[in-house]
Amino acid sequence: MTQPLPDPTPAPVHEAAQQGFSHAAQAYAQGRPDYPAELLPWLQQALGLAPGRQVLDLGAGTGKFTRLLARTGAQVTAVEPVAEMRAQLAAALPGVPALGGTAEALPLPDASVDAVVCAQAFHWFANEAALQEIHRVLRPGGSLGLVWNVRDESVDWVARLTALITPHEGDAPRFYKGDWRRPFTGRWFGPLELSRFSYQHVGPPAQVIVDRFMSVSFIAALPPAAQSEVRQQLQDLVAQHPALRGQSTVAFPYQTEAYLARRL
Repeated sequence: MTQPLPDPTPAPVHEAAQQGFSHAAQAYAQGRPDYPAELLPWLQQALGLAPGRQVLDLGAGTGKFTRLLARTGAQVTAVEPVAEMRAQLAAALPGVPALGGTAEALPLPDASVDAVVCAQAFHWFANEAALQEIHRVLRPGGSLGLVWNVRDESVDWVARLTALITPHEGDAPRFYKGDWRRPFTGRWFGPLELSRFSYQHVGPPAQVIVDRFMSVSFIAALPPAAQSEVRQQLQDLVAQHPALRGQSTVAFPYQTEAYLARRL
């Protein structure tokens, strides 16, 4: 890949993301789910990732999705604005360049990558300027991939967990609100193409429930007393719900939604 340009002055990062993810980087790395095995062939076939190709992991966080991108054989560059998250990624994946930057000011040259992928991130920077910048760094024929692990709230205890945290979300961007779709007006990218996969995050309740929800940006950004209250509510639900009580291992159900948009 062409050498990255010097990091530009980053665009503002939402306060909930900056504070929450900087405070909870380790909990994020421990508690967030991985991704279904079916995403690897999706990356290879839909986005064309393979040896000799270049891919940007935008909003890469602690590198959970970066590991999957690396398995395609493509050369991966990560961009993450929160220094604490970027440090976790660099420690876990020292062979992957981890650059500071934002979606609106990417530290990469024009037409330098074949694909851009955002996992659990695009709703934070879903705006016209970000799509224009992603378009700039993509080569002609390149693609944008957007991936989210979406909680399966048809399961009672999952819905109750969501109900515990939602009152704290404030103005934090959320995937479920759908606002992230608005910039896709047909100017920079073609229509969104959806693939959906089932996934279960299996592990101790303290990890896949408590750590997972305490790493949510707007929960991690709460004052310590409010965080303690949320943690206690999560622990009480684990201790009292019939499907969770006394279980050493639980399977947290997700639907993984993967969207493909082709560069125009």
